[in-house]
Amino acid sequence: MTTILRIDASVRHTDNPVAAYNSISRALADSFVEEWKTVDPDVEIIVRDVGMTPPDFISNDWIASVFTAEEERTPEQSALVSLSDTLIDELDRSDILLISTPMYNYGMPAALKAWFDQIIRINKTFTFDLARGDFPLEPIMSGKTLVLLTSAGEFGFEDGGIRNDSGHLSAHISTLRKYLGAERMFEAAAEYQEFADERHEASVASAQSQARHIARELA
Repeated sequence: MTTILRIDASVRHTDNPVAAYNSISRALADSFVEEWKTVDPDVEIIVRDVGMTPPDFISNDWIASVFTAEEERTPEQSALVSLSDTLIDELDRSDILLISTPMYNYGMPAALKAWFDQIIRINKTFTFDLARGDFPLEPIMSGKTLVLLTSAGEFGFEDGGIRNDSGHLSAHISTLRKYLGAERMFEAAAEYQEFADERHEASVASAQSQARHIARELA
């Protein structure tokens, strides 16, 4: 059975009284899951909604806790890393990582970054060995696929686009994905939201189609 870990990072719902306020990235993820289930109705979906329930930010005490051997941690330290352990377990159980997120201020939402910070953890998702020279970090997990579904108020963040150098959402996640064990990455992006014109409508429709196509290809 395939297991999908769905991470939603938007702070918006999909059932607002004003349709224009609805989360586009969440709607893209809904389409992906719906399409997947038409091919594989028995798929297991783990939902982690960081947009509505943000993970804790890491802290000085959290860092001290993860660098303390598990058998030597105090009860307080164990409590500090318990969420991280849960999030890493969800990641480990999954085959497909489905991340739906808007672009906020040209990067990822703080809650999504907090999720990454909680799971990219020494001896859990990567090892560190100076014998490897200038690249001492090595991922532990492998064999997963990442599907990134995004929305943006502006446009032109793709390679060669007019804002190619301004968009740090996809690029950042692509850099981090190896620590998730994601060896492949597929994307669909809806843009032009702030312009609210026919280009936005076309972009959303195209992203919906791409999300469904990716689901069919992977299921």
